[in-house]
Amino acid sequence: MLSIKVAASINRQIEVEHHSSQIYLAMASWAETNGYEESSKFLYAHAEEERMHMLKFFHYVNDRGSHALVPKTEQPKVIYDSIKEIFEEILEHEIYVSLSINHLVGVCVDERDFTTQNFLQWFVTEQIEEESLFRSILDKLNLLGDDKASLFMFEKEIASIATSKSVLKTV
Repeated sequence: MLSIKVAASINRQIEVEHHSSQIYLAMASWAETNGYEESSKFLYAHAEEERMHMLKFFHYVNDRGSHALVPKTEQPKVIYDSIKEIFEEILEHEIYVSLSINHLVGVCVDERDFTTQNFLQWFVTEQIEEESLFRSILDKLNLLGDDKASLFMFEKEIASIATSKSVLKTV
């Protein structure tokens, strides 16, 4: 059974993952309604990926004899000035998620919960990959610039990134 402190910390992480999914969903909707078809597919897939992360935590808590709590829904931002703004905010958010995961690992170390610490290692690695992916996407956006032809090229590039990272699933 999880300690009260570890269970509470994981339930907090469930909220973080749920909110991440909602952020990506709002961004995907904005991208879709503003002509960024490939970006919207990419973002819808990431919304689903974040939901799956939430469910991994959910099942882990319940499987360990504690009780996972359904998070409350907070309305994410829904209007953006540009696709670049979206990816800047994503990187900032992924850094926040990494810090949250690292805090959770620290709680497990303090509580001497090595089983949960081991479970969390997958998320630590995932966050390294996420931050790297979004830094790479921002680098590409910065290289291409903001004109319409460049944004068209970016859409082709995001489709290629999604395919190479196997991010796109059936959405």
